[in-house]
Amino acid sequence: MQRIILIIIGWLAVALGTLGVFLPLLPTTPFILLAAWCFARSSPRFHRWLLYRSWFGGYLRHWQQYKAMPPGAKPKAIAVILITFAISLWLVNMLWVRLLLLAILAGLLFFMWRIPVVDSEQQKQ
Repeated sequence: MQRIILIIIGWLAVALGTLGVFLPLLPTTPFILLAAWCFARSSPRFHRWLLYRSWFGGYLRHWQQYKAMPPGAKPKAIAVILITFAISLWLVNMLWVRLLLLAILAGLLFFMWRIPVVDSEQQKQ
């Protein structure tokens, strides 16, 4: 029973993480990490799929090996965050929602700034 629950939570996390790619207030990374955790404890097949066949696999494998982002991923992630929040700020007319979006943006940018990046020399070792 626990295995089935973990598989369901894992697939729900994959779905939410995928939505998070397109929706600015829904985070992608925590959901994909949750899915990897659930699949590692419930289904080797789904875990392999997530690591080697899904769109997120390269980032997950890199995180497991180095506990850091690959070179070039951080600027791309920050650019996507800025673009999606800029669109949201442009579309929203209510001041309190704009202020909330700006606060969330500041928190996300601070979080991204703190994530380490592996340089190419560390990857070769």
